[in-house]
Amino acid sequence: MDKPQPTRCPWGGIADAEYARYHDEEWGVPLMDDRRLFEKLVLEGFQSGLSWLTILKKRDNFRRAFHDFDAARIARYGEKDKARLMADAGIVRNRLKIEATIDNAKAFLSVTKMQPFSQFIWGFLDEGPIVHHRTSMKEVPPQTDLSKRISKALKAEGFRFVGPTTVYAFMQSSGMVNDHLVGCHRHEPCAGLQKKLAAKRR
Repeated sequence: MDKPQPTRCPWGGIADAEYARYHDEEWGVPLMDDRRLFEKLVLEGFQSGLSWLTILKKRDNFRRAFHDFDAARIARYGEKDKARLMADAGIVRNRLKIEATIDNAKAFLSVTKMQPFSQFIWGFLDEGPIVHHRTSMKEVPPQTDLSKRISKALKAEGFRFVGPTTVYAFMQSSGMVNDHLVGCHRHEPCAGLQKKLAAKRR
């Protein structure tokens, strides 16, 4: 007898096992690791105009192609690296996004000279992670005033492909906001992790 599936957000259904795993194990979990935050921000930028599942299925290829998102190494990429990436069928071959990733690595390094990137990005949440109690995907906005503010700040630091919609998706995936629906089996666990993080930051 098949094991009953847990209740998930509509987008995180069981049609694709990797998507379900991402929903259950990553999306909405507070993330503080600088390299992984940089990775998520870059991949959200690559997702623009595409489905997240497309990016997710190529994530291992992206990690290989971009040296596991080592910002210091990416910042030194030259024309040979751009040509290598444009010839790599395992990733999204978009020259503007590839060049933006190099610029973003430089911006990331500039920020981290002053403070950890996690401190910079999470510093926009004065009261800690935001836990929503939404009951329908119709209630989830594509962007918020806060994502607009963070987008503006990132652009001021030299980041590209970080519009407010991209930033809000980044905030959701990295646990800055909890947009799991209240009926989803991950809403409460993620809320608990967010509560612990908020307590540590006080």
